[in-house]
Amino acid sequence: MGILRALFVFVVIIVVAFVALVALGFFLPRHSHVERSIETSASPATVFDVVSGFKRFNEWSPWASLDPQTRYTYSGPASGVGARMQWQSDSPDVGSGSQEIIAVEPDRSVSIRLDFGQKGQPISKMTLLPAGSGTRIVWSMDSDFSDDFAGRYFAPFLDRMVGPDFERGLAQLKRLVEVTPPADAPLIAPEDASVETPAGDTSAGLPSLATSLPHKLHRLQRPADVRGPRAAFPLDLRQGTHRAALLVWPQQQ
Repeated sequence: MGILRALFVFVVIIVVAFVALVALGFFLPRHSHVERSIETSASPATVFDVVSGFKRFNEWSPWASLDPQTRYTYSGPASGVGARMQWQSDSPDVGSGSQEIIAVEPDRSVSIRLDFGQKGQPISKMTLLPAGSGTRIVWSMDSDFSDDFAGRYFAPFLDRMVGPDFERGLAQLKRLVEVTPPADAPLIAPEDASVETPAGDTSAGLPSLATSLPHKLHRLQRPADVRGPRAAFPLDLRQGTHRAALLVWPQQQ
């Protein structure tokens, strides 16, 4: 009888603990928010050019070094809404999933839907706030566990689990954008397009103009949805000076 009573008590304890654990789940948060930020001397336009697509993502991602053998697939436009990246890894620390840009505000924010399969689809966002002559980059992630009862037990711990990764990624992004050519810098000054030639000679300066201009142009990449020339200077051939018209179009990928 003593053994049966002990077994009965053990079963009761297990049942009570299980019921309590399930009941606790109804009171746990159904949403989680992770957020970290950093300031950089780079302009919002420069940061936006880097984070509005995935081709340079692994240059600053805190997870890229976890498995160098990870396989990546890119689809959609090079940047902006619809740009998509998939990854597949045999490492349990990386796993498989995808991310897709679902909304952008040029030079202000980029919203990304992450897809971890059964682990959920959180929304990640990069918000770019002017800070003096630079930018405050805010990286956040919001997860919804309304339909994921088991996930609610992890919600209180996500900040401690993901936060350090965000901090490391932001530090690497800061270093990257600060060595990236400014996206909003002027391409060329009008006077730089002038090549002095002898009076009365309308052709002597053209060869030197053709060879010097490529060294003076500062090519910039802008998001794929930008249309039209970035800069234009009029053609003015007059005695002693050739002035060339410069039409610089966004680089298409």
